[in-house]
Order: sequence, then structure tokens, then C-alpha cells
Amino acid sequence: MEVSASLVRRLSAIVYDSLLLFSILFLAGCLAYPITQGNISVGYQIYLFSICFFYFAWSWVHGGQTLGMKAWRLQLQSTRSTQITWRQAWLRFIMSIISWLMCGIGFLWPKRTWHGWLSDTHMIVRAKKSRH
Repeated sequence: MEVSASLVRRLSAIVYDSLLLFSILFLAGCLAYPITQGNISVGYQIYLFSICFFYFAWSWVHGGQTLGMKAWRLQLQSTRSTQITWRQAWLRFIMSIISWLMCGIGFLWPKRTWHGWLSDTHMIVRAKKSRH
């Protein structure tokens, strides 16, 4: 039986993933510093944006879970009964940003988040694994 993820559980996973992503972006910034010399150019912004996208999209396409989602036993599933596609991951990622820019209102939608609706995905709670 699939149970939709609660807002608290989803936000907890977001906080966890944000801490991990901050660490990844810090490392990426350190690696890019010799090239950029601290200048924040459009190319540098695209570089960081791409890293953010691939952190989430790779996890969603390959198993439906980021590290934060694994910690909170959440899984992203396609409503089409198929594996998450790169197109769905892109739509979900972009609409998530728009949801945040709208003061998070897209995350508070009653049945399904804006990004879930647009990308034909939904978040469920995974059952605990038995210790057998």
C-alpha cells in the first residue's frame, strides 16, 4: 500500500538534501576557484545550477531517491507506472524552483505539489525493510 508523504517528512528530506548539496557546491566552488578567481560569471552560475540539477535528477532517474529521501524513507514515483525519465526530472526540478520562488506555496498544495503535478510524479513513504 502506498502512502503519500506528509509535508513534515518532505520538508525534513529537503533540509537534509540542502545540507548535502551545500557541501557539494562548496567543493565545486573550490575546484572552480583557480579558473574563476572569485568572479561570478554567467558560466559559473550555469556550472553551479547544473550541479544542483544533476544531484537531484540523477538520484530520481536512478532509483527515485536522493540521500535525504532515503534517510526519511521517501521515494519519488512516476504516475505513469514507469521509471522517472530525465524529462520528468527536469520538469520537477524547474517547477520546484518556481514553487520556492513563490514562497513555497507549490509545496503546500493539498493533494499533489505543483512540481509533482507538472512532472507526473508523486512522493510516497516506503515501508521499512525487514531485518531477516
